[in-house]
Amino acid sequence: MPKLLKNFPILAICLFVALMLFPNMETLQVSIMEARNFITAREMLNNDHWFLTTMNNVARYQKPPLPSWFSALSGIVFGAKSVFAMRIPAVLMVMLSGSFMYYFSKTVLKGRSQSMINALVLTTSFYVIGIAFEAPSDIFTHAFMLVSIYYLFKIFKSKNTHWKFVVKAGIFLGLSILSKGPISIYALLLPFLIAYGFSFKYQNIKQKWPSILAAILLGLTIGSSWYLFVKLQDSATLNTIVNSETNTWRNYNTRPFYYYWSFFTQSGIWAIPAFISLLYPYLKKRVSHYKAYKFSFIWTITAVVLLSLIPMKKSRYLMPVLIPLAFNIGFYIEYLIRKFKTLKDKRETLPVYFSFGLVGLLGLAFPIVMFVLFKTELQAHLFKYIIASIVLFTIGVLLLQQLKSKNIKNVFMLTVFFFASVFVFVLPLSEAFKNENFKSLSTLKEENQKRNIKLYTINNIVPEAIWDYGDVIPEIKQERNHYVFPPENKFGILVNVMRPENEAKIRAKYTMKEITTYDLNYFGSTSNQNNPRLKNVFYILTKK
Repeated sequence: MPKLLKNFPILAICLFVALMLFPNMETLQVSIMEARNFITAREMLNNDHWFLTTMNNVARYQKPPLPSWFSALSGIVFGAKSVFAMRIPAVLMVMLSGSFMYYFSKTVLKGRSQSMINALVLTTSFYVIGIAFEAPSDIFTHAFMLVSIYYLFKIFKSKNTHWKFVVKAGIFLGLSILSKGPISIYALLLPFLIAYGFSFKYQNIKQKWPSILAAILLGLTIGSSWYLFVKLQDSATLNTIVNSETNTWRNYNTRPFYYYWSFFTQSGIWAIPAFISLLYPYLKKRVSHYKAYKFSFIWTITAVVLLSLIPMKKSRYLMPVLIPLAFNIGFYIEYLIRKFKTLKDKRETLPVYFSFGLVGLLGLAFPIVMFVLFKTELQAHLFKYIIASIVLFTIGVLLLQQLKSKNIKNVFMLTVFFFASVFVFVLPLSEAFKNENFKSLSTLKEENQKRNIKLYTINNIVPEAIWDYGDVIPEIKQERNHYVFPPENKFGILVNVMRPENEAKIRAKYTMKEITTYDLNYFGSTSNQNNPRLKNVFYILTKK
């Protein structure tokens, strides 16, 4: 590995993540979960709603506030309107995850090389990066839990009580709970505890119970502090939200038990190595650290089983599984680095050639496929296309050369660089596919100020629209089947779907003038490529 990776591993991991994600942070469209966090952060800054958190001035207690606190603080430094600023904390959590995967692996394996492999696999696993943008609360809660697990491992392995480990384990457990409740306790910590017991055994556990309990109590105290505050300040609203969330977990998006059993594909570019690393009878005799491999294998499988027991299932809920899975994949990569040059059995070599060869071929094919399929769209972005093509083609050639030479260490690093290069050089090409009808709400507030009218919404609009607008959009409520209209004689309304019965009620009192449609679908211009929920029609209403 390069000297930087060997001599300054944590710096190398953080620089790698920064170079991969920072350049194009504002390119990806804001997701619904991001928008909710960002709006909450903005209202913390604008309305001082730091503890009784809100979204569009309505109580939002479904998620604890820590991710929004981080985004708000970043907004203070870099600007509250900046998507880049709001996303910085999530990227820092990716860095934290990679760094403590290295620390944890090094503690378990007593070596740097495979520890760095594990960290790089984790930070280039598809859904680890995806979740940072799709649902930032998840990357926060699981990153903090990984840190807590690292210090708990230290406690389990230490002969004497080290209270600094106890305090750190408790603090990061608490931060995990403050990020998304007890989710990571169930999805990451509990599987870890089960795997540790089966693999390493709990030695001298009676002597360590006081320190373990102290860490847990500290974590629960920190994690429950916000819930307790809200319970004391706004108990009725919290109870209503908790009941609604409980019903959702029981009845919404239910899937069969086996729904998650393609979980290894969530690692993206590492899908085939991930699958092979889970072939326990095959790999257990080939790894250098059998007990550690048994640990990561049980940790991974237990996490999947526990998540499968919950009726409500979504792909993003699998993200915590990718943490022990990255550890598990590292054993297979390390084995290939040691032994691939001497392997003769095609059952072992062919999957390697196929998996990494496919990455190399994708690099070679990128310039041709992109030009043939999207020649017209790329005309205005030729420079970006040429740079991306040169980089991916070069990596593809080098990767195939190293694969032919059976130098798996270099093959692995080139695969990592390929993944990063897609984010750095290919992602900017997404501008070529921008929806020609895309229209942002970001100027509507200023335009309405010139019109001297206020803006309202009917029947709710999506969080992405509220974030894009840049301020609160009050909702016109219905009481006893009648709208409670605002006092102004003239005002604007933003409507996602104008139902006929609603329009009739409005026209009975107001003159309606349709002004324009705001379409937040960034990609695709055809109806089947557009998401209707991201379209909103703006009307101006004048009292008759």
